[in-house]
Amino acid sequence: MAEASGLLAAAHTDGRSLRIGDDLTTDGLSAILEHEAGDLTCTVEAGVRLSHLQAELARHGQRLSLDPPADPTIGSLLATNASGPLRHRFGAPRDLVLGVTLVLADGTVASAGGKVVKNVAGYDLARLVCGSRGRLALIARASFRLHPLPRATRTLVVRTDDPAGVVSTLRRSALEPSALDLLHPGRVAVLFEGAERAVEAQLARARALVSGEGAGLEVWDESRARQQAARGRVRFDPGRLADALAGLGEAVVRPAPGVAFTAEENASYKLSQELENAALDRLQHRLEQTLDPRGVLR
Repeated sequence: MAEASGLLAAAHTDGRSLRIGDDLTTDGLSAILEHEAGDLTCTVEAGVRLSHLQAELARHGQRLSLDPPADPTIGSLLATNASGPLRHRFGAPRDLVLGVTLVLADGTVASAGGKVVKNVAGYDLARLVCGSRGRLALIARASFRLHPLPRATRTLVVRTDDPAGVVSTLRRSALEPSALDLLHPGRVAVLFEGAERAVEAQLARARALVSGEGAGLEVWDESRARQQAARGRVRFDPGRLADALAGLGEAVVRPAPGVAFTAEENASYKLSQELENAALDRLQHRLEQTLDPRGVLR
């Protein structure tokens, strides 16, 4: 961390720019610093691979409830706010991160949130850097909220010509799936996790509501693979799923957060995406001007 701080401080003084991931990496920050199993929290350095962290947590019957495609480092996970099917129940990285330690563009080391020695007032930096793609600061370490590993998992796949109706029925019910993906067109996949009896009861209830057939975890591998291969990402109002599907070709759709990963650009949503991106670009620019006025992280 001291080396990164020195490099950024020098670049700030000299008026040079650096790109995180190319000119500055977290390869040397690869330690799991703390795991408080009783508190269901952990603190790790940004260079730790998600698979390595999950393997260590699993030894204690716990997990970080994030399952994005590929195997990102913790720093990349936060910088891209990457998530997978489990986002339906557990949210994205910004929902599970408790605190971060960052190296700012001028070399300052700042900590924010929980599980840290010193906090800084002002911006909620822990969530602010989620999705920042290395434009605001170098993520050096992070603390997360964890969950117990489920004792049982079951997947139900419903083949249907009315996916929006199936999703609506499931979401209006008392069921609590961990994942609910629409493999568009034609299939809705539902994941139930927990104690054996509870999972079987939920599976039976879901079948009574929407029919469907049992499937293995390969369905979720397919969902993540299609997400990773997607060429576009569309946001939509979760309450207007049927309208969104009408404008989509092949896609992996996550109804709860209102996001679809599309195989190709979709003209029906092009304008709304451009308007949304323009607003986000303006906000991003203001944040960059505040945290990195000299444009070091470009």
